[in-house]
Amino acid sequence: MAQLKITQTRSQIGQSERHRGTLRALGLGKIGRSVEKPESPQLAGMLRKVRHLVKVEEA
Repeated sequence: MAQLKITQTRSQIGQSERHRGTLRALGLGKIGRSVEKPESPQLAGMLRKVRHLVKVEEA
């Protein structure tokens, strides 16, 4: 499985509670913070929800 590097690029202010919760579950919360996660169907679904707030690249 590939590792994905996920970086928050936009603020969570003004977003729905579901989007803020998804960012928290990803380990994000501040602009510029990055995490590395293994690629999975669950992660793909989470990223689809907040794709307008994050940048995703292969690690």
